[in-house]
Amino acid sequence: MNFLKRNLLLLVISTLVVLASPFASAGSMTDYLETALINHLFRGTAYTAPSTLYVALHTSSCSDSAAGTEVSGGSYARVAVTSGTSAWAATSSGNGTTSNSSATTFPAPTANWGSLTYWSIFDASTSGNQLICAALGTPKTVNNGDAAPSFAAGSLTFQIDN
Repeated sequence: MNFLKRNLLLLVISTLVVLASPFASAGSMTDYLETALINHLFRGTAYTAPSTLYVALHTSSCSDSAAGTEVSGGSYARVAVTSGTSAWAATSSGNGTTSNSSATTFPAPTANWGSLTYWSIFDASTSGNQLICAALGTPKTVNNGDAAPSFAAGSLTFQIDN
């Protein structure tokens, strides 16, 4: 198999397997976001939604009160996704569900990132407040030289309604 075909095959396999169909529900919201939304809706305290959301990957579990261990080094960076109608799908018939409208692709790893088990959304490119945390559909080990991990369009799903 020639070099180009092999790399394209690895890219397709990595894209489909590395970050498979994660799903987050209202229970995936962090304490920070729950408090901000309750205060905004019921107590009249302003909450300004971030204009950009940042998708992150973790090698240990995050939760509604703890960030877990985010990947670091090896060219890793959170992926910026603009908040808005072009980046996130509209809910259908009020089903309380949205998902990413296009692929969300991380940089290609230049070192071993480890076994990825969770994903999250932050309100900043570094540090910031974690808003959502959920397990990946399938954990995946990412090593130096692997194709850039990616969530396909429609696979980063968040649902408020059960």
